[in-house]
Amino acid sequence: MSVSLPHALSVWWRNASMYRRTWKANILPNFFEPVFYLAAIGIGVGAYIQEMGGTSYVRFLAPGLICVAAMNGASFEVTYNVFVRLTWEKTYDAMLTAPIEPDDVLLGEVLWALTRAGIYGGAFFIVVAAFGYAPLPRALLALPAIPLAGLLFASLGIAFSLRVTKIDFLSFYFTLFLTPLFLFSDVFFPIKERLSGPWLVVAEVLPLLHPVRAARAAFNGTLGWQTLWDVVYVLVVSAALLALARRTIRRRLTA
Repeated sequence: MSVSLPHALSVWWRNASMYRRTWKANILPNFFEPVFYLAAIGIGVGAYIQEMGGTSYVRFLAPGLICVAAMNGASFEVTYNVFVRLTWEKTYDAMLTAPIEPDDVLLGEVLWALTRAGIYGGAFFIVVAAFGYAPLPRALLALPAIPLAGLLFASLGIAFSLRVTKIDFLSFYFTLFLTPLFLFSDVFFPIKERLSGPWLVVAEVLPLLHPVRAARAAFNGTLGWQTLWDVVYVLVVSAALLALARRTIRRRLTA
């Protein structure tokens, strides 16, 4: 890739400067959604469930919801915001009048999405730890799952957003893709106890499963070869999606 790190960081800085003006409004929906799930399902439903996966239900939920917070932070940034900058505001066209290349734009947007994922996932980790649901210091090993989730969903979201022509299609991405991931990726129940045979193979393909499983292994102190597979999955899939996104953004911005 013909990437200039200073130019990519200038794209990142532009987004960060805009975010400083609107963070109070933007942080509410993405951050508090998993907080509400933790409170309503973890504490409410958890009162009727003695344990899940060898621990209390609220402690079972916590690592998965940390990854969901990171997923939300990255996904909203590289879908609606990228689409608006690309299609309506023509922000990227203006950037290309400076010595900035499409690859710099792509890297800058991914870095900013990682930052958003870190903000939401890290803040939610602090909430979980403050309520005593994170077994410290062991749970600190789950922190790398936040940027892993951010990278994976930044790659997924931007690869999708660069290929759609109408903003309405983004609602399909959230409703028909992210929502099923949220429900069937080991966040609310251990899939190995409820799925079998080919369904477990299908579940293994789901992207959210891997950072969630890595974070839960850190919480439980069971990091091992499966965690290594989860990390490799995230890195390989992210690299493939970013390669696809690179071809698309170069075509759209240089056409």
